[in-house]
Amino acid sequence: MSTFQAPKGTYDLIPPDSAKYLAVREAIAAPLRNSGYGYIETPGFENVELFARGVGESTDIVTKEMYAFETKGGDKLALRPEGTASVLRAALEANLHKSGNLPVKLWYSGSYYRYERPQKGRYRHFSQVGAEAIGAEDPALDAELIILADQAYRSLGLRDFRILLNSLGDKECRPVYRIALQDFLHGLDLDEDTRRRVDINPLRVLDDKRESVQKQLTGAPLLRDFLCDACKAYHEEVRELISAAGVSFEDDPKLVRGLDYYTRTTFEFVHDGLGSQSAVGGGGRYDGLSEMIGGPALPSVGWALGVDRTVLALEAEGVELDIPSTTSVYAVPLGEEARRVLFAKVTELRKVGIAADFSYGGKGLKGAMKNANRSGARYAIVAGERDLADGVVQLKDMESGEQTAIGMNEIVAEMESRLG
Repeated sequence: MSTFQAPKGTYDLIPPDSAKYLAVREAIAAPLRNSGYGYIETPGFENVELFARGVGESTDIVTKEMYAFETKGGDKLALRPEGTASVLRAALEANLHKSGNLPVKLWYSGSYYRYERPQKGRYRHFSQVGAEAIGAEDPALDAELIILADQAYRSLGLRDFRILLNSLGDKECRPVYRIALQDFLHGLDLDEDTRRRVDINPLRVLDDKRESVQKQLTGAPLLRDFLCDACKAYHEEVRELISAAGVSFEDDPKLVRGLDYYTRTTFEFVHDGLGSQSAVGGGGRYDGLSEMIGGPALPSVGWALGVDRTVLALEAEGVELDIPSTTSVYAVPLGEEARRVLFAKVTELRKVGIAADFSYGGKGLKGAMKNANRSGARYAIVAGERDLADGVVQLKDMESGEQTAIGMNEIVAEMESRLG
């Protein structure tokens, strides 16, 4: 056994389970690629101030969960705890918003890091696929992203998830609500940290998961009662577009999400089969974030879906993904000459796109056929000295057990024909 283990709160993705994660990432990305979203990849660490300004200095992410460090050169950096701020920073730095083709539509996939108490569905290293539409204020864009996420989950076979939807208002109507909410919260019995949060960002208190806090929030003023006419009309159009697309959702007037940059549309995907960590993804509109990090006014909307929690949701529903075998053909040589000849044939099969593997290590027939079976290959190609002399190989169907001799030069064509 190795002296070292994966750090606390992290995990290793290893076969065969890793195939599930790849399939989930691909399923989430597929509808984005079909909808004009281009792939973007940002560094795993950024200037710590990017997240302090964008995510919010009062959030748990910034105050408690970021992995922040100082480099030898004195730069203060942090491992990225989320994707939106990094993607927007990269888009601004590359002047993508000046191309004249707004919105800039981007998708990404990567690892993120938060120092949290590890539990099932909550890790210190986790994986997300996200999408951002930068530079346009349009209810259809908000609806598009919600519909694409719903499409991705349903393509995987998920059914028992719910979409929660709310509006957080804008800079015109939210300040009025903020004052009303603060007046209410100041009358509650809250600890010192939470009282400090009331003064900095009172909406975050609504997102507090502690039962002792939630009990006291009964009767708290709701943002929907303070929305201006423009925000009401915007939100109603988002709701109508989603409904017209056949996507079900639930209005949740208490949904605020955990990041400071959200405005107007906010949403969350939850799965009740995951216990306390029920959120599998979420997002919303963040019209002021660009200005917060030093850019021009660029109204934007986006989401991030957790790959880890999506896999857990699939397991909770008992959904088995249709993951093809990594190997279609397995070559078993018997003798040195057969090793040379079949290795060349395996290379030819791979060149034409057929997944092929080879019995390495000079195993005998019995051991090699066990490996062929474990590989999941549909066919095994076996050849010994007598077969080589006759110019043939033995082709075995691993499902039916049927074995036939085929010409050495017919292997590639035969496999292409049988495997389609």
